[in-house]
Amino acid sequence: MQFRQQALAKLQSPEELDLPVRLARPQGWLVLSVALVAMAAASVWAVTGSVSSTVGAPAILTHGEGSYLLQSPVSGQVTAVLAREGERLAAGAPVVKVRTPQGEQVVRTVAAGRVSALAATIGQIVQTGANIAAVEKIARASDPLYATVYVPAQNAASIPADAAVDLTVSSVPTQQYGVLRGRVKSVDRSAQSAQQIAAFLGDAQLGEQFTRSGRPVAVLVRLQTAPGSRSGYRWSSADGPPFRLDSMTPATASIRLADQRPLDWLLP
Repeated sequence: MQFRQQALAKLQSPEELDLPVRLARPQGWLVLSVALVAMAAASVWAVTGSVSSTVGAPAILTHGEGSYLLQSPVSGQVTAVLAREGERLAAGAPVVKVRTPQGEQVVRTVAAGRVSALAATIGQIVQTGANIAAVEKIARASDPLYATVYVPAQNAASIPADAAVDLTVSSVPTQQYGVLRGRVKSVDRSAQSAQQIAAFLGDAQLGEQFTRSGRPVAVLVRLQTAPGSRSGYRWSSADGPPFRLDSMTPATASIRLADQRPLDWLLP
């Protein structure tokens, strides 16, 4: 009976206009205020903030002009090896002697440089076009090193000029001496084949290694110098390693891409 009377009273005054209306509890106002503040902060960050990203790629320390493969212009038997690995030679310097039906021929360097690898040995039979040596184009011992980074083609367009680069050098303990610092000097316009990379580095194996996942784009990195350090270059640690770096040393590069606003991700 009591519930029936309450139901009848409800029907007689369904809107209950005589009762005060409570729009929200104090806790609800607090949650709403926090949400509005968070949304405002996110909007400001999306417009004025920036997000940095990096791209990693294999690299190798070289001199700026690269290397070339010295090939035999004749067929015959190698009778003498006249150069040593690591030796710097002038243009036209003798490298090997080859006995041919027309007599002994001397294979000479095409351009001045340092012999980074010798492929010929005494007694070896070589054919015309066979690799004799890899010669790095370097005129003086003081010529600076660069890093050549082989970046996936899809990432090359996003690399800005003078971008910061950190290089983890294989011969240098990273935990003890840190990473090598550099800046992007140039980015090639087209992707390179294994043959092009081999011609520049003077090493066919490296050409195959750097193109396993597709044809990359070569990025030339200028190493930052530090005359007071033993290596001659700037590192993330105070002094860097207590020895000089060699060319043709492998490394891994981390290139900083241009900063982006979060808003750019939402716009087409």
